[in-house]
Amino acid sequence: MTEMIRVARVEALGTDPVVVRGEPPAAGSDRVLVRMAAAALNFADLLKAQGQYQEAADPPFIPGLEGAGTVLSAPGDSGLAQGTRVAVSAPGTLAEVVAVPASAVQPIPDGMSFEQAAGFQVAYGTSHLALVGRGDLQPGQTLVVTGAAGGVGLTAVEIGHAIGARVIGIARGADRLRTVAKAGADEVIDSADCPDLRAALRELGGADVVYDAVGDTTGEAAFRALRPGGRFLVIGFAGGRPPALPLNHALVKNIAIHGFYWGGYSRLDPDALRRSMSELFGMFDQGHLNPVAGAVLPLGRLAEGYALLRERKSVGKVVITL
Repeated sequence: MTEMIRVARVEALGTDPVVVRGEPPAAGSDRVLVRMAAAALNFADLLKAQGQYQEAADPPFIPGLEGAGTVLSAPGDSGLAQGTRVAVSAPGTLAEVVAVPASAVQPIPDGMSFEQAAGFQVAYGTSHLALVGRGDLQPGQTLVVTGAAGGVGLTAVEIGHAIGARVIGIARGADRLRTVAKAGADEVIDSADCPDLRAALRELGGADVVYDAVGDTTGEAAFRALRPGGRFLVIGFAGGRPPALPLNHALVKNIAIHGFYWGGYSRLDPDALRRSMSELFGMFDQGHLNPVAGAVLPLGRLAEGYALLRERKSVGKVVITL
């Protein structure tokens, strides 16, 4: 008799997932079977449960976009042995066992915990590929990060600092700003106590690259503080709506606007994804990156994790242990 496993499941759009028991997935000749130890929550999980994500799923479905665990079995040509500790990047990671393509699995450094690895890929992968690729961030340039205390924003601060850029982090509240500064920001701005963000950024010299995970008026103000030849990275809209960017400014200041969706690179340029992740694991081994989970909760407290994400109360990633 097959042992049942616990999984999270979105039963209907507009509702948070519930924890249920179900059949484990079959191994399959082209699938890697992974016993999951942890999975991270992303803002995209909220949108997907509401039916508002760009890659929609029909309920019932298992949420989660990334996680980490141990290989139970793998195809012979995958190069993955039983017992290998791996990161998983695929839909449906909030389950005790998953079956995914070998391309969705990558070994993690020995010194990286499952909780660290679970929330590493989307956040660090987004920031690294956006900043070094589309953003062409160079040492000595100024990087502005909106939503800098969030799960993705903190990684942009860390990576920008590791590259050698001057980093300005924007977040809400003194505690969150202290975390942003500890991650490597040279300057911090409290968006809740800054009546003119554009002016504040200009007083600090403006920006070469804006990494905008918030959008709304915050993203627009940061855009207006870009120097000629600057790059604006559209990462997300945690503020509730896209920023209203004045394109006449982009024209006269030769500003480039780049949309960046990390998940789309699995089709656009999968080799770039793997190269980026290999570089990031190397940066971790060298001590340049320090992934910290904002909250670590067991699967039975998944509803709390979604509430933390929705209310933007967590500093860093919310990680669910399995």
